[in-house]
Amino acid sequence: MTNDVVAGRLYGVGLGPGDPELVTVKAARLIAAADVVAYHAARHGRSNARAIAAGYLRDDQVEEALIYPVTTETTDHPGGYQGAIDEFYEQAAARLAAHLDAGRDVVVLAEGDPFFYGSYMHMHKRLAHRYETTVVPGVTSVSAASAVLGRPLMERDEVLTVLPGTLPPDELARRLAATDSAAVMKLGRTFEGVRSALAAAGRLDDAFYVERATMAAERVGRLSEIDPATVPYFSLALLPSPAATAYLEGTPPPAHDGGVTVIGLGPGASGWLTPEARAALAEADDVVGYQTYVDRVPVDPRQVRHASDNKVEAERAAFALDLARRGRRVAVVSSGDPGVFAMAAAVLEVADDPEWKDVPIRIVPGLTAAQAVASRAGAPLGHDFCVMSLSDRLKPWSIIETRLAGAAAADLVIAIYNPASQTRKEQLVRAREVLLEHRDAATPVVVGRDVGGPAESVRITTLGELDPATVDMRCLLIVGSSQTKAVTRANGQTIVYTPRHYPVA
Repeated sequence: MTNDVVAGRLYGVGLGPGDPELVTVKAARLIAAADVVAYHAARHGRSNARAIAAGYLRDDQVEEALIYPVTTETTDHPGGYQGAIDEFYEQAAARLAAHLDAGRDVVVLAEGDPFFYGSYMHMHKRLAHRYETTVVPGVTSVSAASAVLGRPLMERDEVLTVLPGTLPPDELARRLAATDSAAVMKLGRTFEGVRSALAAAGRLDDAFYVERATMAAERVGRLSEIDPATVPYFSLALLPSPAATAYLEGTPPPAHDGGVTVIGLGPGASGWLTPEARAALAEADDVVGYQTYVDRVPVDPRQVRHASDNKVEAERAAFALDLARRGRRVAVVSSGDPGVFAMAAAVLEVADDPEWKDVPIRIVPGLTAAQAVASRAGAPLGHDFCVMSLSDRLKPWSIIETRLAGAAAADLVIAIYNPASQTRKEQLVRAREVLLEHRDAATPVVVGRDVGGPAESVRITTLGELDPATVDMRCLLIVGSSQTKAVTRANGQTIVYTPRHYPVA
């Protein structure tokens, strides 16, 4: 570029999904004014982007057709498919740079939105740091598909996830099960894998298929009814808003008797959810629980989710029982085991009222937090043990302290739930003092935090060295007996176990 030539400006212009009337006013103006109009095309030379923009082009404009060397076929390029594509993008960027250096404004046409799985972004990455650049957004194919189906994508707090169909089916199924609404792009040859992922996630019956949305060849239907052999690349799968779907299609009354099933989700890891619990969740019409635990249940658009605060157990139980009395199958979810400091007792306490005497109640056990922490440390619960909570929200501290002293005097291993919280800092300090009156300071203590979750940590310390300031509500403590041992093995791992045999006095 010579010093007296001002470089042109690069424009990435979104054209929308196909209907020329969905091109924005700004996009139309820039296309008509450009010196150079570039567009990507397959080797046959036809470009969907150019076809959409045809009515806005001038006869005297320079057109740059960026012809892909390969699409889905094989190539003899030494770098393989990716090598051939990368080389093509470099060459295409160089062609556009020559125009920009000569002072010509260049518009690169992009179907949909330039930054939404668009080819323009490859030009942007190579040129935007060198030239003045403007990106003009366009209507995406996801928005167009939602519009042609007449079904909203999401409402209220629902989450929309956009996924490429090229993901492995098992990963795709995991993500589909964990979201409210979804759009799966890039079908074509991935269609059968996408369909199997939807089936595995329990979402196939709710999935729609949209092909060439807003174009003359537009096709829509239930995805389960589409012949894979007829699916082109320009198509997508859509899971619309579950709330809107329930409203549009109507929620049918349950064809079964209602009941409450209180389900233990385990401490956190999905692999710790039992098959019985998984089956019970799948049968439910409604899922009721503390927000954090409801969020752990894979989304099923057939179900209604009722999340609430963690301090309204009785209200939550009454709500679940009332739903069940009206014929709903209700899953009340708890972390760990529902019968251990959790919702099973709360439901049964409320259900003791004659008002609920005819509502069936079932308890489905789960792996407890104490078991999970113990497994990470070794076998500290290998002999007699007890389980206690330091929370004094529902019982006085004097009772907790008396029971701690009794358990310590009986030489039981003690699993301690709810050791501290934002408003309870002193209880663990006092509990440690009580335990030290009966236990040696060298007694092993296991501190497990978020075991089974993404922030899992397990520390081995002693009763004398335990720092209450490092413990919070997400921790569980296991305090050893006089017989509990902490042993460092040859690989450097420290394990804690309590022998099965107790010495004879």
